[in-house]
Amino acid sequence: MDNNPKVRKALFGKTEKGKLSCGLCPHNCRLPEGALGICGTRRNSGGELFTLIYGCVSGLAVDPIEKKPFYHFYPGSRILSAGTIGCNFQCSFCQNWEISQNARFPCRFIGPEELVSIAVDKGSIGLAYTYTEPLIWYEYVLDCAGMCRKNNLKNVLVTNGYINPEPLRKILPFIDAVNVDLKAFSDDFYRKMCKGSLRPVLDTISSVSGSCHLEITNLLIPGQNDSAEEIENMSRWIKNNAGRQTPLHISRYFPRYKLDLPETPAESVKAAMDIASGHLDFVYAGNIDIPGSSDTFCPQCGTVLVSRSGYNTKIRDLKADICGKCGRKISIINK
Repeated sequence: MDNNPKVRKALFGKTEKGKLSCGLCPHNCRLPEGALGICGTRRNSGGELFTLIYGCVSGLAVDPIEKKPFYHFYPGSRILSAGTIGCNFQCSFCQNWEISQNARFPCRFIGPEELVSIAVDKGSIGLAYTYTEPLIWYEYVLDCAGMCRKNNLKNVLVTNGYINPEPLRKILPFIDAVNVDLKAFSDDFYRKMCKGSLRPVLDTISSVSGSCHLEITNLLIPGQNDSAEEIENMSRWIKNNAGRQTPLHISRYFPRYKLDLPETPAESVKAAMDIASGHLDFVYAGNIDIPGSSDTFCPQCGTVLVSRSGYNTKIRDLKADICGKCGRKISIINK
């Protein structure tokens, strides 16, 4: 194992009464000798916890920041996106299941220094840890994030938010923005569809909202998490716990992986947006063409601050983080 650069000692291994467990995420996997955690990437070897994916990169691309999606974090900029393999959820509707649920998906080793160098060479504003669940890539992300900071680059996470409080506290000082995928506002949904639980994700959102820029994504699945009551409760909770200016992206589901329900109707996305907009100032539609649904409007005077068509973004009447017409301060980080 020592000769494989992707295998490193992992953080948050705990031994009690001679038994090893992983404390990275709320699964708190108890690992007999040779066993893998639920994520498929952390193993007990000789009574010590190892990560098997350090520097294991399955996908690398320069993306518009809006693709992550981040609409209120340096709009119009581009960022180097990197992802690994594995996940600590097993979502039946996973949009990236080929890499998240396949530990044998081919990847190449890229050390932190090289990855940061690529970001600099590409003119990226920083690194986005994305595609699969970046927090199971914890040791690598932590090392890369530290190097990014030294090079005046930004670090953003696109995550399911399923992490224990101690690891989250340790990494947040290095993170500039987080998009949490809030998959539903029902613990039953999380247990049935994701093999996880809701409460830790809500705790992560609360912690992130007090530490760095936060946006939230909700994938709307017909008959599973799209009731008016659930959207109402979710939006109200976000307002009360993260603030009404927290951007919410409501995305359209398409059949993927093990779930073959019909795609989400456009009318359902629009209805969910209307409900959420009763509690939140900035509600956007993802992966669906609803006129104006990707634009940023001043919540006070209605002026278009940022217009978007696909991934083409244009800053309009926005001066830094101030509406150019009425002077309202906007929760947006702009160049």
